[in-house]
Amino acid sequence: MRTKTLKKNKINVITLGCSKNVYDSEVLMGQLVANKMEVEHESEKDDANIVVINTCGFIDNAKEESINTILVQAERKEAGMIDKLYVTGCLSERYKPDLERDIPNVDQYFGTTDLPKLLKVLGADYKHELLGERLTITPKHYSYLKIAEGCDRPCSFCAIPLMRGKHKSTPIEQLVIEAENLAKNGVKELILIAQDLTYYGLDIYKKRRLADLLTELSKVEGIEWIRLHYAFPTGFPQDVLDEIRDNDKVCNYIDIPLQHINDDILKSMKRGTSHDKTVALLKDFRTIVPNMAIRTTLIVGYSGETEEKFQELKNWVQDTKFDRLGVFTYSHEENTSAYDLDDDVPEKVKKVRAEEIMDLQTHISWELNQEKVGKIYKVLFDRKEGDYFIGRTEFDSPDVDNEVLVKAKDTYVRMGDFANVIIEKADHFDLYGVVVD
Repeated sequence: MRTKTLKKNKINVITLGCSKNVYDSEVLMGQLVANKMEVEHESEKDDANIVVINTCGFIDNAKEESINTILVQAERKEAGMIDKLYVTGCLSERYKPDLERDIPNVDQYFGTTDLPKLLKVLGADYKHELLGERLTITPKHYSYLKIAEGCDRPCSFCAIPLMRGKHKSTPIEQLVIEAENLAKNGVKELILIAQDLTYYGLDIYKKRRLADLLTELSKVEGIEWIRLHYAFPTGFPQDVLDEIRDNDKVCNYIDIPLQHINDDILKSMKRGTSHDKTVALLKDFRTIVPNMAIRTTLIVGYSGETEEKFQELKNWVQDTKFDRLGVFTYSHEENTSAYDLDDDVPEKVKKVRAEEIMDLQTHISWELNQEKVGKIYKVLFDRKEGDYFIGRTEFDSPDVDNEVLVKAKDTYVRMGDFANVIIEKADHFDLYGVVVD
C-alpha cells in the first residue's frame, strides 16, 4: 500500500450529470485556483491525491453511474492510490445518510449548497468577491451561464426540488458581470441554463424578466451567440419570442422539455398544461420565430401510459416535427408524488417505446436536414476530429444536437472561430459542407 504523500495536495474533480453540474464544478475549481491550490478536471494522469466527485441523482441510470464512480474511487483510496475522497452534488444531497452507511470509505459527503463547507475541508476559503468567476472546462469559446438555482414546479416525476431546493434567480447585474468576465477570456457563446428559465426573475423582481436578461447580456462585447436551455412551457413569457426574433445575438433555438402530450398524463405529471395549450404554444413559437429550432425531451412509460396514450404521443411527434428531440424512460423516483402511483409499464415496454420515438425522430431529422443542402450557414467550430473540423450552426447546442463537418484537407479553420459554410450533403444528424467567403 502506498504511504500518504508529503507533496503538495493536488485535487482531481470528477463531474457527472448535466450542464448545471458542469457549472458547479467550474465554480468549485475557480475557488480552489483563487486559493492557489492545484486542481484539475477528470485527469487521466492519476497523480492527484484528493478526489472530489460531483454526482448526479436525477434518474436510475444517473444514480447508478454516480454510485459506480464513488465505488471505483473508494477502492483506489483503500489501495492507497489517493489520500482523500469527497462526494458532493445531487446524489449526495438526496441520499447522504444511505451513502454514509453503504460507502463509509468516503471521507465526507456534501450537498448541493455546501460549497463553503467543502472548500473549508479542502483547506480553502470561500471567496464571495469572485462573483461567479470559474475555471471553465468547456472549450474556450463557449460556456454555460447558470441564471437560477432550484425549481418551484410541482412535477410529479421530478426529484430536482428535493436536491436543488426552491427557485432562486441570480440578479441581472451579477450575470452581466459574469458574462463580461467570460467574454474577456474568449467566450463567444453563452448557453443559459437553469432548472427552469421560464420562471427567471419572479422571485426577486416579482415578474418574469428573461427577455430583459437577454437584452442586457447581448450588450456584452465579445458575446455573439446566446442560447436558451430548459424553458418550462407553462407560463412561457411571450416577450422572449420577440427577443429571439429581433435580437441578432440570441440564437433561433430553444430547449423546452414538454414530456408528454396526453391530457391525462400531463395532469398526473402536474405540468399545468394540456394537449391543446401545448400545440398552441408551439404554433406561437413557429409563427413569431418561423426559423427557430425547437428541441424537446419526452418521457415514455409514465404511470398509466396505455398503448393508446403512447400512440397519441407518437402521432404528435410525427405531426410536430421537432428539430431536435430526446427521450427518457420513466424512472419511478422515491419521495416524488408520482411514487405513490403504480409503475405499471414494464421496463421492456418503456425501452421499446423510447426506441420507437427515436426511430421516428431519426427520419424526421433526416428530412429536415435534406432541406439544408445548398444553403449557407454561419458555423462556430468546436474541435478537429480525424479528417474533419467540426462545428455547429445557431440551431445546434454542443454535445446533444447536429454537427457540421468540413474536411480538414480542403480548408483551415481555427477552433472558436466562425465561418460561413455551404451544406453539400446531409445525413440523419450531421451536415457536410465547405467554407465559403
